[in-house]
Amino acid sequence: MANNQMPHNLEAEAALLGCLLIDESIQSDLLEQLREDDFYQESHRLILAAMREIYYSRKTVDLVTLVDKLNALGTLDRAGGMRGVSELAEQTLSSANYKQYFEIVRRDSVNRSLIRAARDIVDNSMKSPEEREAIAFAEKQVYDLSKQEDNGRLTGFSDGDILQQVLHKFEEIQADPYAYRGVETGFRHLDRITHGLQKGSLVIIAARPGCGKTSLAMNIVEHACLVKGNVAAVFSLEMPYLEITQRLLCAHAGVSMENALSAKLTQKDWKNLLRASDKLQQSKIFIDDSSRATTADMLSKCRRLKSAVGRLDLIMVDYIQLMTGEVKGKDFNRQQEVANISRDLKLMAKELEVPVIALSQLRRYESKEAQLSDLRESGAIEQDADIVMVINRPDSASPEEMAKKNIVKGAAELNILKHRNGSTGRIQLRFIGDQTKFVDIESQNEPDEEPDRVYGELDDGDEIPLGDEE
Repeated sequence: MANNQMPHNLEAEAALLGCLLIDESIQSDLLEQLREDDFYQESHRLILAAMREIYYSRKTVDLVTLVDKLNALGTLDRAGGMRGVSELAEQTLSSANYKQYFEIVRRDSVNRSLIRAARDIVDNSMKSPEEREAIAFAEKQVYDLSKQEDNGRLTGFSDGDILQQVLHKFEEIQADPYAYRGVETGFRHLDRITHGLQKGSLVIIAARPGCGKTSLAMNIVEHACLVKGNVAAVFSLEMPYLEITQRLLCAHAGVSMENALSAKLTQKDWKNLLRASDKLQQSKIFIDDSSRATTADMLSKCRRLKSAVGRLDLIMVDYIQLMTGEVKGKDFNRQQEVANISRDLKLMAKELEVPVIALSQLRRYESKEAQLSDLRESGAIEQDADIVMVINRPDSASPEEMAKKNIVKGAAELNILKHRNGSTGRIQLRFIGDQTKFVDIESQNEPDEEPDRVYGELDDGDEIPLGDEE
């Protein structure tokens, strides 16, 4: 092969087509995977195109039907004529090595595609006005090619490999219940229900404005990274980098942010802040506060982060309703745009094999409690999500209503409305406002500060702990 020619192997191409002609049993396997562009020589591309037409019309591909189809398409002469087609079958004595021929043909096809993509990247880089656009174009070329190679197929259970993998997984969990635990949130009851946030999951945290969605998500990031040593990417479309850092620092130090901003810090507060600062500096939390980030931007940045650091364990997006889609047509509405964003976030979770926490606003609802249908702007969020959690803050009511319902300040409830791989339920938390921090009720106070427990009533009359008396 000359140096200026694209990679190809004409002998392997002819042998693979010959195998298809003499062995009907391999046709269903190969003809659904092969594309015309996989073949370098034009006559071979024409022959494969005719074979695929015969196959998809539910007829047997053999020498007679192939010549007839090529003749009908008017491509018989360009495909080598009757003699050229006949030689494919005559020169192939056995189909035993068809897999090797297939691998050679696909290898050369992929290499040609990479060369073409590289040329496009070079051409675009020569004229691209912005660095970011050039990088995004290059990544898209390679990513689109990798997705083309991801040819999923229907798989049965006959070989038993998948079944053995599942049984082995169950055995490991039986021996160690934490063997397949996902990213721990730091909230004991939530981790018990979810077994940690699992790879590939889209987790929605929803609430009305001012109820603490960002605080809860950042509390999870804080625990995952500062306590458990995970790597997280945080995309904040609303809150600047400085404010996020401020929240993280005060929450981890257990220091009132109000006191920090009003010059009321004690010596103990400073000690805790400096200790938390050292821990935060050593952590692997990466923050992007771009206000116009798209899912494509996020995916690109996360791919680079995972490659640079060597791992990525968690992604947090704050929040869906501030995001914009990639393409907007004349008839494209906001609901369709949010649906596309939701789907892309789920696909990002699957590709990067990490849980993605995405925050969402709730529309105003008249019912007593929020429902899945109250997720703002699109029902697709509900469909794509693996877990949907809603934050309820009873203390957001008027003082009169709080006194009437026996609700304490800081009472909070996390209602798991959807859990694709487990149970739903309600989790009682406490919100410490000056630290922008949610805590488990059991761990919010030191033993000598444990106040009396206050209870509210559910509709069925059962009592649940709402918080502690202040």
